[in-house]
Amino acid sequence: MDTRLVAFERLLNIMDDLRLKCPWDKKQTIDSLRYLTLEEVYELSDAIVDGDMQEIKKELGDIMLHLVFYSKIASETNTFDITDVLNGICEKLIYRHPHIYGDVEVANEAEVKANWEKLKLKEGKTSVLEGVPKSLPAMLKSIRIQEKARGVGFDWNDRQQVWNKLQEELMELKTEVDKGDVKKTNEEFGDLIFSIINYARFLNVNPEDALEKTNKKFIRRFQYMEKQIKSKGQEFSDLTLKEMDVYWNMAKSI
Repeated sequence: MDTRLVAFERLLNIMDDLRLKCPWDKKQTIDSLRYLTLEEVYELSDAIVDGDMQEIKKELGDIMLHLVFYSKIASETNTFDITDVLNGICEKLIYRHPHIYGDVEVANEAEVKANWEKLKLKEGKTSVLEGVPKSLPAMLKSIRIQEKARGVGFDWNDRQQVWNKLQEELMELKTEVDKGDVKKTNEEFGDLIFSIINYARFLNVNPEDALEKTNKKFIRRFQYMEKQIKSKGQEFSDLTLKEMDVYWNMAKSI
């Protein structure tokens, strides 16, 4: 028997046992699991950014458990079960890949994405942007919005155009800052960030990943500074900015 099926059946059986016998698992609802699932997804994201394959494997297991957990809870009210979930995604994948399971021909990835968005509209969606979750963090939401708009051909022709737009947004922000218009400054700041994300896409840079790596780098360097300052019996408050810069430059060299 396929070892993948054996492993999946084992998880399903364990979930049945936990739901029946474990006080904590018996108490859980779809609503109570929601924030825990979000935490698990972020932990997976951390592992991916760190490039830790063993941690990725672990976090994928945690998320898989949650998927089975939701399906188990729903099956108890005959709403749906894991079979419905799996068959549902299989049918959707087959329908949205007519170049694999039908007679549609595509030349490249861009055409695959364009067909995907067109098929979603045929399923009853009124906008290609409907698939962007409202609760996504703002940067991730911007990335997905831009990707989906690109999927139907609404995009810049080349990255120089995007760079020019970025410069334009920067100047518009400076104008509003100089005027002291707080509301307009907020709007232009948002426009600038949106343009930076757009430019990142043309550079094949994931801005979320890039920013997270910068966050981690700053944390590592700052904590090195803290350690060095404390080792000399000092505190940040004892130092001038110029003295702090000496430690910062040391941190940058490691």
